[in-house]
Amino acid sequence: MSSILGHDLAGHGEPLLILNGGMMSIAAWEPIAAPLRKRYQVLRCDFRGQLFSPGEPHRDMAGNVRDLMALLDHSGIDRVHVLGASFGAEAGLLLAATAPERVRSLTAVTATDYVTDAMRAAGDLLREVIAGILTEGGDKGRFHDLLVQGVFSTDWAAAHARELAARRRQIAQIPDPWFESLLGVIECFEALDLRLHLASIRCPTLVVVAGDDQVMPVERSRALAAAIAGAKIVEHAQSGHALVAEQPRWLVARCLEFLERREA
Repeated sequence: MSSILGHDLAGHGEPLLILNGGMMSIAAWEPIAAPLRKRYQVLRCDFRGQLFSPGEPHRDMAGNVRDLMALLDHSGIDRVHVLGASFGAEAGLLLAATAPERVRSLTAVTATDYVTDAMRAAGDLLREVIAGILTEGGDKGRFHDLLVQGVFSTDWAAAHARELAARRRQIAQIPDPWFESLLGVIECFEALDLRLHLASIRCPTLVVVAGDDQVMPVERSRALAAAIAGAKIVEHAQSGHALVAEQPRWLVARCLEFLERREA
């Protein structure tokens, strides 16, 4: 897997690398990337197996970290601020721990220090639905429904019912190879345990918690922050796991506050 990840680089200022959640793609970050591009050179990418980086997903997070370092080299970036959500936050954490010379600062959104049994059970249910799609032509909309139940807060989902219905129709059109790749992303995530790496993170770190996160429990995000020397923590009490989608303006404000304090 030597090819460079599909990516987008735009804006001016210090470089800022934005990392997707497991079921995201570059476009999902636009409400956050657009205001950040006014202050930073924003680099977005899809991980191996996501929409713009086709190919076999890595089975461990270290493979994704190698891809990220190759992308930084390709882009001529020595050191970078990192902003990651969920799966991308885990990759950012491991990058900061194992290649500290490449990371200026780290913002980890809705992240966990390790994968719990409850998280694996949720992954098993997703795998069951995906298997039905791939082998029996099952309803792709059911996959969307599971995501909505898990990643969005109840209030946000109710207020955005039309938008979510449109997304459900879009997911029904996604070709099967995307679902096949997603199985590898899930497997990679489920192998994750960062507890032995967190003490190695030395860059300024902000951990962003969603108070209604049903995917990665709040207590695991708090434990993650406690294990990183000097880490700051902020929490949005009402947001679900999909904080990037639910609260983009709030997240941009927290990121800029963190980065500007670091620069002061």
